[in-house]
Amino acid sequence: MESINTKVLIIGGGPAGYTAAIYASRAGLSPTLVEGMQPGGQLTTTTDVENFPGYPDGINGTEMMMNIRKQAERFGTDMRLGEVTKIDLSKRPFVVEINSGESQIIAETVIVATGACAKYLGLPDEQKYLGMGVSACATCDGFFYRGQEVAVVGGGDTACGEALYLSQIAKKVYLIVRRDELRASVVMQERVKNTENIEILWEHQAEGLYGENGVAGMHLVKRKGKEDEEHYDKEIQGFFLAIGHTPNVEFLDGQIELDDHNYIVTKDGMPMTNVPGVFAAGDVADPHFRQAITAAGSGCKAAISAERFIGENPL
Repeated sequence: MESINTKVLIIGGGPAGYTAAIYASRAGLSPTLVEGMQPGGQLTTTTDVENFPGYPDGINGTEMMMNIRKQAERFGTDMRLGEVTKIDLSKRPFVVEINSGESQIIAETVIVATGACAKYLGLPDEQKYLGMGVSACATCDGFFYRGQEVAVVGGGDTACGEALYLSQIAKKVYLIVRRDELRASVVMQERVKNTENIEILWEHQAEGLYGENGVAGMHLVKRKGKEDEEHYDKEIQGFFLAIGHTPNVEFLDGQIELDDHNYIVTKDGMPMTNVPGVFAAGDVADPHFRQAITAAGSGCKAAISAERFIGENPL
């Protein structure tokens, strides 16, 4: 088995991981980064990114991530394609297994930047139209639907927040709610109900999407399984999922403190976890913002924190 020693191991190849690599490599720490099986992370499924500073005309999501990756490589980051399948955080240095024993990395510090995956309904059309009308982030993609009609799926605070955000951009917002009530806080419910261009479709479920070169409409069912079940289509141009995210933390095997929704708990706005020498950055520790720019910023903080920790706690 190949064995690698590193001062900083970064797990995850999204904006948080790549930015942490830039800072750690520039600090002379020669980090190793395990990219996972989707180098670049979720942004590689996004066509255009227009809200990341430095790109006045926007940029393709994959291209932007490859630019950041090249920058990290330029300063000496050891990039490795693979997945962490086992990790021992009981003592330093930490021992990490890659690809079920194909290799192992012995690391003085670890930065977890594995992100969070948006939950989908499981419709085949979701993947077909991903980046072509289907999105899991209104803040990221809402601008592209200015003056158009869109739908948001969900009934909690996240869905209501997405619907309210989109109501300022889109002509019409349909909020698709499976039940006959919202799970959101009372304040959010009132705001949604009092917004003129938001229409709540109670007891509705989306069954599919249609369109030639992108989403042109959705197949809906009302009161599914009831005697008065009704199927119909509604024209929309954007379909937003707001039914939650799943942080990618399975490989940690309970060794790091998580919150009730399985996001990594960090301390006082800093990237430290409950395990000294282990840091978290990006969406895996951020249930609130989930933006490329905030992920990149947290990657910077994690790398600087790791550098300082190594200086204060030499092995």
